[in-house]
Amino acid sequence: MDSIIINGLRVFAFHGVNAEEKENGQTFEIDLVAKADLKKACESDNLRDTVSYAKIIKTVIRVMTEEKNDLIERAAQRVAQALLEEYEMLASVEVTLKKPDAPIKADFNYTAIKIERNRGGF
Repeated sequence: MDSIIINGLRVFAFHGVNAEEKENGQTFEIDLVAKADLKKACESDNLRDTVSYAKIIKTVIRVMTEEKNDLIERAAQRVAQALLEEYEMLASVEVTLKKPDAPIKADFNYTAIKIERNRGGF
């Protein structure tokens, strides 16, 4: 299986348990690996034979900004579900959702969760 990879997509959204996170928002970072059979696109050199990473990015941004979730687990699940529903060619997706500015008094690069979903479910 081949991969479409998007790394370091930054999206300003309003997810978090704390009220100020939902009110003030923060920047989240998404790494995404979408699995698909890309053989036809490799041979045809035609955009219709693949899934446009530009369209994938638009879907991720839309999903991340259309509602507020307490947990980044829920936000990541919604991203994965939308991608599998909207792009029939995708067999599976791996979403890493990073929260670099989590309101924790500690020195860290980011907190994150990673989920993997496929057409067959979990």
